[in-house]
Amino acid sequence: MKFAICNETFVDWEWERMLDCIAQLGYDGVEVAPFTLADRASEISDQRRRDLRNAALRSGVPVVGLHWLLVKPEGLYVTTPDDAIRNRTADYFIDLVRLCADLGGNLMVIGSPKQRNLLPGITKERALGYAKEVFERALPEAERCGVTMAIEPLTPRETDFINTAADGIELIEAINHKNFRLHLDVKAMTGSESRPLPEVIQASAKHLHHFHANDSNLLGPGMGEIDHRPIMKALKEIDYKGYVSVEVFDYRPGAENIARQSLYYLNQVAAVA
Repeated sequence: MKFAICNETFVDWEWERMLDCIAQLGYDGVEVAPFTLADRASEISDQRRRDLRNAALRSGVPVVGLHWLLVKPEGLYVTTPDDAIRNRTADYFIDLVRLCADLGGNLMVIGSPKQRNLLPGITKERALGYAKEVFERALPEAERCGVTMAIEPLTPRETDFINTAADGIELIEAINHKNFRLHLDVKAMTGSESRPLPEVIQASAKHLHHFHANDSNLLGPGMGEIDHRPIMKALKEIDYKGYVSVEVFDYRPGAENIARQSLYYLNQVAAVA
């Protein structure tokens, strides 16, 4: 099983310093939040993209892909009835696809709860149609670049659109494209699924492309109460071949401490699962 960690965990660390740290700890890759590099993808020059990619390759922890896609710039929305905004959002997903490929990544986690919440008067059915339209606009470029877009179910506290794996699979089957699949997150599943997490993983096996390990306390795996052993066991049982990325939201214990504890725990539970 391959383990990665999300770069925003390291807050204001220089790129090379972060890579050196996670390489020494034993991670296999790094997942990147675009807003940590620039306010918009187009501001990252071709040379800067090559430099970032080459540094990652030299360190032995290549860029896995992107997440937190629509934090910046402002004014983007996936489920709006406004055609112009949806078009801009689709165009920006195309920009992100190209950035992802240029950095050496091959996946994009589509979370962005604030940019997909149901607007007043918009039903779930209409929102699914709008989301389908936005993602279908970007998928030809994703296929050309070898990038898979993975929808992330999130908790009702974060969004009212696509809360469960079943919700995500509904959109995936409506789009029906090999480059549009499912991402699952331990914290999110804990807050939104009615079934045990291993059952959700088993039921999602056909569509699952990427996975985040964390705890409902917003820290890393092993730093809270969630037992990841049955989760790792379920991933092994479905022969999951992707990365398991550490994603945290509480950085107070310090980046290196979070990274070390999380990887140590994941290696332990993966070995006994």
